Parts: sequence; structure tokens; C-alpha cells
Amino acid sequence: MDILVFVLYAVMALFGIIFFSLREFHMLQLNGYKTPEHSRWMKKNYKRYIFPAIMLISGDLVLFLVNAWTYLLPIYCISYIIIAILNKPGKKFKKPLVYTARVKRMMTTFFIIVAICFISAFIVAYNGEAGSDKHIPFGVYTPYFIINIVVWLTPLLVPLSNLINKPLETYIQHWYINDAKRILSEMPDLHKIGITGSYGKTSMKFYLSELLSSQYNTLKTPESFNTPMGVTITVRRDLKPTHEYFICEMGARRVHEIKELCEIAHPHDGIITSVGEQHLETFGSIENIVNTKFELADSVQAVGGKIYLNGDNELIRKKAPQYKNAVMYGLQEHNDYRAKDISVSDRGTEFTVIAPNGENCRFTMKLLGEHNVQNVLGAIAYCHGIGIPFEKLILPVKRISPVPHRLQLLDKGGNLTYIDDAYNSNPNGCRAALNVLGLFDACRILVTPGMVELGEKQEELNFEFGQEAAKACDYIVLVGKNQTVPIYNGIKDAGYDMKNVYVADGLNEALAKVQEYRTDKKKIVLLENDLPDNY
Repeated sequence: MDILVFVLYAVMALFGIIFFSLREFHMLQLNGYKTPEHSRWMKKNYKRYIFPAIMLISGDLVLFLVNAWTYLLPIYCISYIIIAILNKPGKKFKKPLVYTARVKRMMTTFFIIVAICFISAFIVAYNGEAGSDKHIPFGVYTPYFIINIVVWLTPLLVPLSNLINKPLETYIQHWYINDAKRILSEMPDLHKIGITGSYGKTSMKFYLSELLSSQYNTLKTPESFNTPMGVTITVRRDLKPTHEYFICEMGARRVHEIKELCEIAHPHDGIITSVGEQHLETFGSIENIVNTKFELADSVQAVGGKIYLNGDNELIRKKAPQYKNAVMYGLQEHNDYRAKDISVSDRGTEFTVIAPNGENCRFTMKLLGEHNVQNVLGAIAYCHGIGIPFEKLILPVKRISPVPHRLQLLDKGGNLTYIDDAYNSNPNGCRAALNVLGLFDACRILVTPGMVELGEKQEELNFEFGQEAAKACDYIVLVGKNQTVPIYNGIKDAGYDMKNVYVADGLNEALAKVQEYRTDKKKIVLLENDLPDNY
């Protein structure tokens, strides 16, 4: 009978482990399968582990010190059900767990570890019933101790399975990367362009693709496929012999990750859109960010190509003299390609581009804001630099549509319009978005959870963001009570009417609050940054 009780108990524990581990696999995936980064995330979110840890550890102590296991086992089973409910997958996730081949391999390793522990516990339980308790440390309680330990160690066993699989994953990744390199090497006429930057790189990729596609068969990495495996997947899945240009977005969160991408793509030319305070937590310093972004310039210079640089960015401007092949673009006088006479309205933007040889042309686009002029100007500069006349770029520029979730206007009908800037998460982008919001003669509402991954400067920069938001907005809705404290303090410090500030627990509550605001004017709602589920 004891074995039957133990088996039923183990099944309930396994039920809790499955759901507990699914949440951990989800967070590990969102953290890029990087164990150190996931460990930092666990440290920041330690509160979510307090309940199961206290419940299980205290229960073990009671079970060991007091002869009350008959009463505690049902309580444990109920606790496992609670753990499962608290961690069950649901529609609330913006980006749910994707069951990739890598995740499936990790799950296999994880459940092998769990199975070994459960089998060991079963053997102990069987021997305890077949023999006598004196042969087992802690007597009949030992099998239950083992099961409980497995449950509350689940958050550690998930990243452990990732570490165990690392040699295998490294081998698999190298195979795929080498295959992508082979495909690229077999297309010597394919012209490859690398794009990187702390912000603006995805927008630049879309804009450049629109312009180049008007003249050439062009492939770009989709969405935010800017990692080694993202680039590899694009090359192996989408690249065709008929392609003439390949635009490769290059993202980085750590030193030398741009160099790693350059070793895969071997770009002929490059564009650096910006350098700023993003991912400071993983880079460690702004100097590391600068040097990593300019690894693209180093790679391009080595093959005699051109590197197009946003000359309005101070950090880029300081580094630029080290590169003889640099072409500067921007709104300021010193740039090789310059935009001037900018006219911005809620219908779009007009501007004049002046080339290094003095040639100029007037362009019109649907995009809003001067910062978008910079990115489109960079795309125009590159295309003109490879020989496409300005006149052939006028219509493609006019056709450019906003990149999804990057200052994208979404008219919801009636008196409500959203400016969706959900993919932005850096100080410069936030300032630019507030400037765009200020263009509208309307009731201006900001909805934001703030910025993350800014290291030691995160609190300071969010405080400044709050101060700037106070100048631009009629109402401010903050998403997340803990995350947004610095923004709230910045708003308050600016002397803002705090009756017009609302702090919501989640995005749905924030959007519901927006609907409640009553005004005679049209409501323009800026959705500034949408943090991923691991925040």
C-alpha cells in the first residue's frame, strides 16, 4: 500500500514539475538560451520562487522533525496543483514558448534527469517496504524528500539541462552556420550589406530593402532575425541564386557578437545607424558598445567596401576618422549626404537630400519625424552611392511604409488613434517618439512600461524619460508598479499634475484606462515599448 501511495504522490509531483518547468523553459528561451543572462533574470525575479521554496522546504522539515507525514502528503499534492496552476501556459503571453528542436532536446535532457531522480526515489521506497526502515536514511520519509527536492530545484534543473546540452547545441549550430557560409561562398556575385546600430537598424533594413528592390532582386533578413542562427536560417531557407543583394541585420548584446556575424555574412558594405545606451547590462560600458558596433566597419574596411555612418550621432562621429572608407549621412552640415528643409506634419514628411557632389532632390514620405528622415537618408545615400540616380528613388521613398511596431499609426476609428512604438526600448527612440506625439493637436496619451537592460543607468534614464513625458503628454499610463517607479518619480519631479498619471498592472488594464478618458479632442495614444514576457 505504501508503494501505491508513493506512486500517486510522484504522479502529482510530476504534474507540478511539468508546468513549473514549462515556464522556466519559456523564460530561458526569451533570454536567448544564455545561462548567465538567465541566471541574472532569476536573481531579479527571485520573488516568484519564494512560495514553492518555502512551501516545500518547510514541509520537508516538518516531515522530518514531526511524525505527521500522513497529513502532510495530501497538502503537498494540493501544493503541486497550485504550482501547476500558477505556471500554466496561457494567452496572456505576448510571445509564447516556441517548441523548437533545441527546446525539445533540452526538455528531453531535463526529463531524463527527473526520471533518474524519480526512479531512485522509487527504489528507495520499494526497498523500504520490502525491508525495514532502518536500512534507509530518514526512514520512510526519504523517497518523499527526493521528490520534493526535484520539485523545488526545477528552476535550476532547466538551465542545467541547457548546460548539459551545450556541446551538442554548439556542434549543431556550427554545422548549420558552416552550411550557410558554403551557400554564400557559392554566390560570388551576391552583394552583401551589413546593418547594425543600437537602434534604427531594423527600420533601416526595411527602408533600404524597399529602395534596392525597385532596381535589384533583394533579400533581407526578416523581422528581427539578427543573430547568428537568424542569419543562418535566412540564408539556408530563403536565399536563391537569383538574388543580387542580401541585406543582413546584425544585432549584439555582448562584445564581439557583430564580429561573429561578419564572419558568417562577410559583408561588402555596411551601415551603422546609431550607437547609444542600450544593452548596457550585458555590454558593461559604452566603450564596449562602440567597439562592437564598429566591428562591422572593421570587417568592411578589410575587403575595401564602404561603411555608411550616421554622422549626427556623437559617438559615431568621434570614431569615424579611423575609417578612410566612411560615408557620413545626417541632418547636420558636416555630413557627406545631408537632409535639409524638413517639413513634418501628421500626413508625413518632406525633405531635400544633398549629395557630396552638390546634387539635390526633394523627397516625400509617409513616415513621421526627423529621426525617420535620418534612416531613410541613410538608405538613399547607400543607393545613390552604388549608382542609382535620385530620380529613380523618389517613388520608392514615397512608397515606404512604417515598420510594424515602430511609430506605426493605427487608426482605431472614432476619436482614437494609436502610435505603436512597441519595439523601441532606448532613450533616443523614446525622445523621438515623444517628439512625434507632440506633432498632433490632440489629447496626447502615453502608455509605457519604461526601458530595460540599461545597467546602472537604467533608473537615471527612466527618470529623465518621465521628466520629458511630463512636458509632452496630457495623460500618462505606466505599466507595471515596480518597473515604472523611476518614471513616476521623474514625472512628479517635473511638476506634472499627478491626477493625470495612472499605474496599471498590465497592458490590458492600461488600454482599458485609455478608453475611460473623456475629451472633446481626438485621442492620440503612444504605445512606447512593450516589454517581453520575461520582464
